[in-house]
Amino acid sequence: MDYSSYKFIRTERRGRILVLTLHNPPMNTVQMELHNELSRIFLDVQVDHEADVIVLTGSGEVFSAGGDIPNMQRRIDDPELFNRKNVEMKRIVFGLIELEKPIICRINGDCMGLGATLALLCDIIIAVNTARIGDPHVKMGYVAGDGGAVIWPQLVGFARAKKYLLLGDTLTATEAERIGLINHAVPAADLDTRVNYIADRLARGATKAIRWTKTCVNLQLRQIAHAQLDASLAYEALTNIGADHQEAVNAFKEKRRPQFTGR
Repeated sequence: MDYSSYKFIRTERRGRILVLTLHNPPMNTVQMELHNELSRIFLDVQVDHEADVIVLTGSGEVFSAGGDIPNMQRRIDDPELFNRKNVEMKRIVFGLIELEKPIICRINGDCMGLGATLALLCDIIIAVNTARIGDPHVKMGYVAGDGGAVIWPQLVGFARAKKYLLLGDTLTATEAERIGLINHAVPAADLDTRVNYIADRLARGATKAIRWTKTCVNLQLRQIAHAQLDASLAYEALTNIGADHQEAVNAFKEKRRPQFTGR
């Protein structure tokens, strides 16, 4: 498989292990080009016959800060861009859920919004213990429609999921491990050792048994996503044209707290 067309996702092979690195420094925000690449990469990975195990990580000291503020303004000005984004978002979510190959998320730093959705849809999630994880869509006047409302309740239950999604609060990787949102929170010096250990074990395992066990586990998650994602994205599209979202974007650019009006 040739990944040379990808400009914002770097690829590296270690035997049968394929490492995908989000690369849009310094914060690995998901602008339009990276968003488009994410909507294609997992489909390409599925048919990459030289890879059995996938590792997803970010470049630098941040996994991903999530959405890109200039993109948000462009989608406010031209809502059709948001509709196109939603088509890609479904491909991202289902690309991850339907990928048969096991995918480990190596959270190398802060992991927010869409970045958190990407991470939490992976199969095994290992984070540096200094990372912060959160889905602050509501703080930007957005519905958490890009998959957060799908995956958070499945991992930590409705009560905890609603607390974090409705308030937009972040939590430390250590706390995320404690409540079951991620698998492991480890010191930075141990991150690669832990990720490589699990990746190597998977690579040495019975490939078909591992892939199809994942497929079986994800059957219910696939059903939930099919039942929920269209409505979630539609509600998010409504908030895209709302006054509160524009206020949040303005406040971010002006480095002040937003003053929401509920419109």
